[in-house]
Amino acid sequence: MSAVLPDRLREQAAALDASDPLRHCRDLYLPADGLVAYLDGNSLGRPLRATAERITRLVEHDWGTRLIRSWDEQWMELPLRLGDRIGEVCLGAAPDQTVVGDSTTVMLYKLLRAAVAAAGPERPEIVLDTENFPTDRYVAEGIAAETGARLVWVEPDPAKGVTPDLVTDALTERTGVVLLSHVAYKSAWVADLPEITRLAHAAGALVLWDLCHSVGVLRTDLDAHGVDLAVGCTYKFLGGGPGAPAFGYVAARHQERLRQPIQGWMGHAEPFVMGPGYRAGAGMRGFISGTPPVLGMVGIEDTVDLIESVGLDAVQDKAVGLGRYVIDAVDEVLGSHGVRVVSPPDDARRGGHVTLAHPRFREVYRQLWDQDVVPDFREPDGIRLGLSPLSTSYAEVAEALLRIEALLSD
Repeated sequence: MSAVLPDRLREQAAALDASDPLRHCRDLYLPADGLVAYLDGNSLGRPLRATAERITRLVEHDWGTRLIRSWDEQWMELPLRLGDRIGEVCLGAAPDQTVVGDSTTVMLYKLLRAAVAAAGPERPEIVLDTENFPTDRYVAEGIAAETGARLVWVEPDPAKGVTPDLVTDALTERTGVVLLSHVAYKSAWVADLPEITRLAHAAGALVLWDLCHSVGVLRTDLDAHGVDLAVGCTYKFLGGGPGAPAFGYVAARHQERLRQPIQGWMGHAEPFVMGPGYRAGAGMRGFISGTPPVLGMVGIEDTVDLIESVGLDAVQDKAVGLGRYVIDAVDEVLGSHGVRVVSPPDDARRGGHVTLAHPRFREVYRQLWDQDVVPDFREPDGIRLGLSPLSTSYAEVAEALLRIEALLSD
């Protein structure tokens, strides 16, 4: 590689960082001493300074001083209140449709199982795709075995994703539920959520969207597009921390007829009566099962507040800009080594990460980690660069690409 290219790449990154309207956000995060570049925020987001302070306050005051009184004072309503905040800021959802609690897997099971039951025996088919995240596929397989439902597999191009045409071909009068990810976890393909939702409804089916790789970085506007159900995690772009619980969205029009299968005491209409028999709480209360994971929920709100303060549109614009910078730089710096971009080149069809492919990338990925450059790896040969708009700088991306080039040159 010409010696001029590294200088030009770094100069471009410095100019983009200087003009970045979100550049002040990076200073709000805890410093990661010794880290050269963190490009895995779409697996685990970095913690905000405010979150560290909030966790300390919870331990010292809410838990340490108020103790059991904090349940009455704030924790009992936390899943619903925090759900409403995520809905308002990140999902385009009116109040009383979103709740926080459980892992993504459990929340997905609850909503998919409820949707299959609501669809009834006349519509026993679940449409899903072979490129979806393993949890989605595994949960659907388990529910099919449990209920007798039939799985109808869509097989998208791995470098692209599920398109309306593919969904149309899979829909029949027996389709009960369509289960898809808004952003593909490998390629970052952004599915056409409005059109696919419309097509499913026209066929008489419900749609359950997995928003794990889009919430907090892309607009979804669930209410405006008539989405039925959605789930998503909070430890990626929402900065909730390792093990932070998922959220579930159930459109208000479905809440009376859908019944989730894990009937726990916290979802009861009167949880502290503790009487015989289960009676689901009204609205989203009925989609809660067990005790809310308060310690895992405490970090989410700070990132939601930050997204609200800068605007989700600005976050999405930065994600697009980071992705475009990667794609253009790869052509210039890594193309001669045979590195391929396997994420969509179209900015409108790409989420908050870019995946690059090369036969040596399993080895290179480990070498990058040893150099304190932290991307992700996805089978069989992909390095996935997670581009968290609030915490990722263009300079980090430039350094990561130059390190990759150096390692491929050895």
